[in-house]
Amino acid sequence: MVNPRMDRRRLMAGLAALACTPGLAWAESFVDLEWTDLIPEGQPAMPPMLQNLINHDNPPMSSQQPESLGVRHDWDGQIVRLPGFILPIDYSGTGVTAFILVPFVGACVHVPPPPANQLVFVTTSKPYESSGLYEAVNVTGMFGVSSVSTQVAQVGYALSADLIEPF
Repeated sequence: MVNPRMDRRRLMAGLAALACTPGLAWAESFVDLEWTDLIPEGQPAMPPMLQNLINHDNPPMSSQQPESLGVRHDWDGQIVRLPGFILPIDYSGTGVTAFILVPFVGACVHVPPPPANQLVFVTTSKPYESSGLYEAVNVTGMFGVSSVSTQVAQVGYALSADLIEPF
């Protein structure tokens, strides 16, 4: 069985190493990504099970996450900007320091999680004062493929945030 704490520690150590690597510091130029960019070509944008109404009497939402059909490596190590919604994982004081960036409101909370290739694990050294689950944000920073297991879902990507701002 995969230990979620060890996976998260390895991810954070890797992101910290990337942030400290010369030449990979914050850049003013970035790639603007959309959620559909993260899906491998030829794969459906939304699994059929998420297109229907969800029965909330079913088992936990995390157990209903559809299988990911792959990830894309096109933007590994690049600075990107991606819009989405915050699903908090860790805090420092009142600010969020680790969260899952999700493509739509309620993902992983009120409906089953999207496939791993539609979730991004975000870490930031500067805590972000989020106004809640319904706040849309733009996150800019170093992007890469990373398999992370959390209590709410399997996540396919990671982003070390340099800038988090309202959408």
